[in-house]
Amino acid sequence: MRTKRQGLIVWFQHMKNVKHLKRFGHLIYVSKSEKYAVLYVNQEDLGEIENKLNRLPFVSKTAPSFKPFIPTEYDNAKPDKAKEYDYKMGI
Repeated sequence: MRTKRQGLIVWFQHMKNVKHLKRFGHLIYVSKSEKYAVLYVNQEDLGEIENKLNRLPFVSKTAPSFKPFIPTEYDNAKPDKAKEYDYKMGI
């Protein structure tokens, strides 16, 4: 069974503190110009890790990603007319 993961965006003040963020989750991306990092953490531990990160002196703010809660299956998707015509032709 897979563990449920969720993204956590962390804004920081200096690039030299990025290696400290690796302790809290799986570090995916770091932006040097915008000074933020994307971490993946377990959903169960998200609130606890977010509180720990906010207490660090070099962290400006944190925000969770809402991707796991967005539905990805669409019910009323309209098919493309050109593709529908091609399928009927047997191409």
